[in-house]
Amino acid sequence: MIQAMDEAVRQLLIRELPITNNEIDIAFEQPKREWSARLNRPTLNLFLYDIREHLKMRGSHQWKVERLPNGTALQRRPPVKIKLSYMITAWATNSDDEHNLLSRALMAFFRQPIMPPELLPDEIREQSSYVELEVSREDTAHKPVDVWTVLDNDLRPSITLMLTVTADPYRPIVTPLVRTRELKVGQAATPSTKELVENAAPDVFWTIGGTIHTSKPLEQLQVTLVEKGRTVQLQDEGRFAIGRLRTGSYTLEIQSGNAKPERHKLIVPAPDYDINV
Repeated sequence: MIQAMDEAVRQLLIRELPITNNEIDIAFEQPKREWSARLNRPTLNLFLYDIREHLKMRGSHQWKVERLPNGTALQRRPPVKIKLSYMITAWATNSDDEHNLLSRALMAFFRQPIMPPELLPDEIREQSSYVELEVSREDTAHKPVDVWTVLDNDLRPSITLMLTVTADPYRPIVTPLVRTRELKVGQAATPSTKELVENAAPDVFWTIGGTIHTSKPLEQLQVTLVEKGRTVQLQDEGRFAIGRLRTGSYTLEIQSGNAKPERHKLIVPAPDYDINV
């Protein structure tokens, strides 16, 4: 990912400055004194000095679940947003040339708040529709004296460039759909254990989940659990869930508009609770 973004930034600078006939080098080195002493032509150097997750852009939902037609669920963790921070410096024989290089680079990045999609490699483009560019933000500025002291080089002007990149390090997980959940309520053998007292008859409650398969508009369906007189709310794709049921037989009444209602028997518990209407 990092090498791919380095190359995207390189191509952006070549196009936007522009750079022709290789008259300017673009490097991604740590600008130490021994490195700068070896330079023999004008150079723009982008030193990647910080990599961290963009926590403000992390979603509240840690998993996204997609229900598949074959009765399984595809679980995905959302990708992460990574901030790559570069310190950009210009190196030339005189300060005028260095300032000119920095100015051209600064204007190039200001013109491109988003990395042009055609410069992104497939591995990045597949994860997100855009890569955000932020340049010379006051709240991202580093302390120049501290940086150059560590690098053992002379203090010089620099530009801070921050890229926000989407990365997906996770593999999707395929699991069976949970259709029945059992809850037992009773007296525990001891306060510290979940085991119930032997020979005691606990109360058992079931929560069931199923799907109503129909070609009719879902918003026109009225679904009622007859024995409880309870309206059942339909979710996307006709999914429903009913809780606090005891073991036994129930009737689900389904009515569409003014048509005659249909009744379907539900046995709790059962392997599935799908209904065709």
